[in-house]
Amino acid sequence: MRNLYYLFIVLFSLSMAQVSAQTDLPTAKPLKIEKANPINSSGTASPVLKMPSLIKEQPSLDMNSKNPVKMLPDEELVQAGTGMKIDPKVAPGERLNGFGQYFPDQYLGDVKSSGKFIGIVCRDHEYVDGDRVKIYMNDMVVEQNLLLTGAFKGINVDLQDGFNRLDFEALNHGSSAPNTAQVDVYNDKGELIYSNKWLLSSGSKATLIVTKESM
Repeated sequence: MRNLYYLFIVLFSLSMAQVSAQTDLPTAKPLKIEKANPINSSGTASPVLKMPSLIKEQPSLDMNSKNPVKMLPDEELVQAGTGMKIDPKVAPGERLNGFGQYFPDQYLGDVKSSGKFIGIVCRDHEYVDGDRVKIYMNDMVVEQNLLLTGAFKGINVDLQDGFNRLDFEALNHGSSAPNTAQVDVYNDKGELIYSNKWLLSSGSKATLIVTKESM
């Protein structure tokens, strides 16, 4: 009798343990998925989110017409470049960097010398930006391409009796217009007899007259 009692106790404990284990497991709940609302012809997706219709009316074009679309009336259409004026005397970039000014030929004046030759030196007296000049003596080229720097550079030229014409032609205006320079003239004794400055556009000339006096 006592053995039956112990057996009952053991079976009862095992059944209670199994029930407790089943109660600890989470219970699964089915996920309900609703059908999405289709977009109707009015352009709305749902009462919450409203999407405006992008195209309300379809454009109508007559493809048989020669000119189906016109942006402007015919009388308002102009040719590209109409009204643009070009100054042939101004080199590219010169009007912008030269503050809208054109620097024409410049007369530097005249000087007298009794020597056989003179020394001519030039330098860029402002911003050194690559200005170059060509020098003529009585219409003959005596310096083909002189680069103006911050230091004086030049040549000696012989004088003819009477008037001698010196021309300084601006070959460019460097990176900033105009072509700027200081010119000094020395006699054959090394004495400074003349000094001046010029402002020239590309292609313009500065002219100095040197008169050789007889001894």
